[in-house]
Amino acid sequence: MFEFSWPWLFLLLPLPLLLLLLKPAASSNNTRLRIPGFAQHSLNNQSIEPRSRRLSLFEWLLWLLLVSAAANPTWLDEPILLPNEGRDIMLAVDLSGSMTEQDMAYNGQYVDRLTMVKAVLSDFIEQRTGDRLGLILFGDTAFLQTPLTRDLKTVTKMLNEAQIGLVGRATAIGDALGLSVKRFASKDDSNRIVVLLTDGQNTAGNLNPDDALLLAREEGIKVYTIGVGSDNPRGFSLFNMGGSGGSNLDERLLKNIADDTGGLYFRAKDVAGLKQIYAELDKLEPISADEKTFRPQSSLFYYPLLIAILLISLNVMLSTLRALKEPN
Repeated sequence: MFEFSWPWLFLLLPLPLLLLLLKPAASSNNTRLRIPGFAQHSLNNQSIEPRSRRLSLFEWLLWLLLVSAAANPTWLDEPILLPNEGRDIMLAVDLSGSMTEQDMAYNGQYVDRLTMVKAVLSDFIEQRTGDRLGLILFGDTAFLQTPLTRDLKTVTKMLNEAQIGLVGRATAIGDALGLSVKRFASKDDSNRIVVLLTDGQNTAGNLNPDDALLLAREEGIKVYTIGVGSDNPRGFSLFNMGGSGGSNLDERLLKNIADDTGGLYFRAKDVAGLKQIYAELDKLEPISADEKTFRPQSSLFYYPLLIAILLISLNVMLSTLRALKEPN
């Protein structure tokens, strides 16, 4: 559909006529136009005739084009259905040394816990159409890797680039939860969710998990905790020779955090278990049913503007040629 953004500007169309009517009559005295560079042409000896109080068709056309450009003609495309307003989900991923333990079966082989979390979490991120996701990585402390955004590709990229030991080898669960709450502090939207993945217990950080839990509860943020680690004792860790088999997992703390905030605690012992957890999150926190539409629009103001410029340029060229052809 075609429309003008500011159609009221067409009220300016009679302006040149009003200016001519209000302008005093030109003096009858002859006025010489003296141009040193064109002394050899008769232009220098011609008198300028008093201008009549009317505009030519060409001048009216130029004025119409300029006003049309100023009114900003716009083409509106068909409405596009936008993704439903979804959830704000902050992902807090453990990068402690124990995440290198190779006790998770994936694609027919055992891989370390972080590799498995990245693989499954990447699929989870891709399916979050309409949601805003953020990424927090934690070890000795926690830091924000990606703020809340609908740019899911960036979140996936930042997750895949995360490395064990990037923020130390310990586990600061309290700092991770506290930072997540802080990032939500300025958000008044509902469905504010933290998904906290860890395979250990709180061993570092500046904020006690109980204090972080109190902050989350006061802000009304739901926390879903996921304990990562298989019961298979065959695990091997680069930072801990021999396997812990998930024995260091503080399930009591994770259950307490989830229960007190209205979330749930899950235990992910393998890929299938982790995928099932993400499916449960979809059921527990449904996306709003309200629909929004967006109409792409293209500004066309440059078309009448370019036509006006071309007409002016053509008129100047023709006037110059006529002047040059006139006899001296």
